[in-house]
Amino acid sequence: MKLIDFDGLFDEKLTQYMEENKNKHTEKQWEDIIPKLYKKFGDTYVAKIKCTPKEYYAKMSAEELTETLTAHLKEDVPVPEFLCEEIERRGSAETLLPLLKEDDAQTVSYALNLLGDDERAFESYFSILTENRLDEDIRSDIVDIFRLHADRVKEQVYHTYQEGIAQEYMLEILSRTKEKEDRVYELLLSAFLSADETQSPMRASYLAAYGDERALPHLLQRIEDKTIGFVEFQELKYAIEALGGEYDEPRDFSEDKDYIAVEAAASKTASDATKS
Repeated sequence: MKLIDFDGLFDEKLTQYMEENKNKHTEKQWEDIIPKLYKKFGDTYVAKIKCTPKEYYAKMSAEELTETLTAHLKEDVPVPEFLCEEIERRGSAETLLPLLKEDDAQTVSYALNLLGDDERAFESYFSILTENRLDEDIRSDIVDIFRLHADRVKEQVYHTYQEGIAQEYMLEILSRTKEKEDRVYELLLSAFLSADETQSPMRASYLAAYGDERALPHLLQRIEDKTIGFVEFQELKYAIEALGGEYDEPRDFSEDKDYIAVEAAASKTASDATKS
């Protein structure tokens, strides 16, 4: 299969165009103009292929489109947006699903972005989460998708947590379910009560996201612990307020390393703003 580097062709045309118009636009204006030129390029006749870039991909079958995408990635040829747009337009999950089983993170990432929240991909997404075989960014993207469909995947998520697999991911997804159940609340609460100091802030946020006010007394009891650090305190305070409670007792974190780092960053930002 001969790959066409449409992005390379566009860059050549863009360089020429910018040279011819170098004094007509500011740098900021160029940032707005270039995407429009790229979109226009998609409908521009290219003599080399005797059609436009969009027409070139429109002529391919779903299988050929996926094969072309894979070839671009393997041969390190930039993937044109026109190719991805045509794949998305077809909605052919069957040809993309096998890519999710690849060990190459870039290939899986492209497949994930093209499939999005297509339910036909959910089983493969679960496999990626539970096998823990790809990088954190990809797993986080999958969790983001499942958070939006938490009720749809609740049963599988609940049982996966009970099996001790990818538990933090499962908690995050369960915390976004809209159909409330005692078993889910009790699981989230139990996870919070058994959390160590590194887990506690995030697990407090899960209770806040779930929105069951019965968690308030447990959060208030935890925040009273004078040994907790600044990060945990802030997350607990947020969770309490999110559930309709309040906590206004003053606390001194002047010697807490996280508090010191936050204050230093805030001070630097303020200083930079003053200079500019």
